[in-house]
Amino acid sequence: MALPTFEDLMLPLLRLAGEGRAHDLVTAERLLADALALGPEERAQRLPSGQQRVLHNRIGWASFYLAKAGLLAKPRRGRFEITDAGRQVLQAPPVRIDKEYLGRFPAYAEYMASLGTTTADPGASPDLHPEAARTADELLQEAYQQVRDALASDLLARLQAVAPEFFEQVVIDLLLALGYGGAREDAGARLGRSGDGGIDGTIKEDRLGLDVIYLQAKRWQGSVGRPEIQRFVGALHGQRAGKGIFMTTGTFTAEAREYVRHLDKKVVLVDGREMAHLMIEAGVGVTPVATYVVRRLDSDYFEDA
Repeated sequence: MALPTFEDLMLPLLRLAGEGRAHDLVTAERLLADALALGPEERAQRLPSGQQRVLHNRIGWASFYLAKAGLLAKPRRGRFEITDAGRQVLQAPPVRIDKEYLGRFPAYAEYMASLGTTTADPGASPDLHPEAARTADELLQEAYQQVRDALASDLLARLQAVAPEFFEQVVIDLLLALGYGGAREDAGARLGRSGDGGIDGTIKEDRLGLDVIYLQAKRWQGSVGRPEIQRFVGALHGQRAGKGIFMTTGTFTAEAREYVRHLDKKVVLVDGREMAHLMIEAGVGVTPVATYVVRRLDSDYFEDA
């Protein structure tokens, strides 16, 4: 089932607080997930950043808006308790609490006015604005993901158009940025030179060179199939090597990926899209345009207030 919106969670959360069953977001998340009969996948669903569960985030925003309306009080971060106004609402509860309903409370109206927004916020209706189903965190991270995906597509197109020698340089730069190898002079010096039975080169696994990883780097636009991977694995056997990376600007067939999963050697397949995303993470071939810092209240700062 689809996860409830943060507005759908407002009334259930207020009821939990009124019954004294939950005073923190972690407990509320567990109880609401049980009440809604959410499955493991829904409970585990995370924001695009992967740093927080979607349900936890939406409950947090539900508590935020309830507190702005004066129905909940938040004595400290992550904790909440029902107020007298909240108990009055529960005496004759509405069918649903949303931002439009909260607009009748002076505290909420004052908060919205401070933002330059009317209480009759059109975003309160999911039918009019689908974005209202998601929290501000979700919208921000989804927008970031869209920008990142577009950049990855542009990177991949450029990688498929560069000369083979330049692509090999990109591979070295990327692996170095990811923490492999030592100095540039010996980190991947053999890349693109040996051509030793399906092995393009090697790179140190760490700065001390405790182990060596064998590489195959192919600037392809099509799919790499199982035969190409088998030749690479055969070359690893010939070198008595235990680890290998096959990196391509193309894709891998399902048969190739299935073959790798059953190997006794550690072989990692990196396709073009994954390579582009790794370049973005490592800052290879990209440059910052703008930085947005999202801050939160420092409860410790106000501990003695």
